[in-house]
Amino acid sequence: MGELFSVADLEAFIVQAKRHSYVGGAKRLLPYRLGSKDIQYVSGDWAYHDSYFGDSDFIGQELVYFQKSPVWAMNYFGYITKPDQIDAHTVGRMIKASLSNMYQEGRFLGAFEHVQDDLRYVDTNEGDVTFFQGKEFIYRRDEVVYELLYHGGLLKK
Repeated sequence: MGELFSVADLEAFIVQAKRHSYVGGAKRLLPYRLGSKDIQYVSGDWAYHDSYFGDSDFIGQELVYFQKSPVWAMNYFGYITKPDQIDAHTVGRMIKASLSNMYQEGRFLGAFEHVQDDLRYVDTNEGDVTFFQGKEFIYRRDEVVYELLYHGGLLKK
């Protein structure tokens, strides 16, 4: 990492960026790669870039830059496990509502649960902002209908 920023500052920026990008309905950039969907958030010395592919089943990567150098990243893959019970639009709406509530708590890691109508969002993970892995699920009547795997942490030279 280095002495230029603290882990607490990094984590605060990540929460801020996540809140203002996908969850906040940020405008997409022109694709960086063929078929990608790209979103960016910049504040001072910090920049966040989320780039993903797909819709109902998707893969992506988030990168945080400090003074134009990459310092943190997260990879993710999400998929609908029961397409006969839920569609991509409903999953997206539930994820945005759930993550918005989590970010209001000033965090993006740690056990979290959110219930809305007949859906229950659950996030579980291990580690902290420096090194972590986890899963998020959406349940409909106690059956997993969506799952996302993610992992990431600090980038070191």
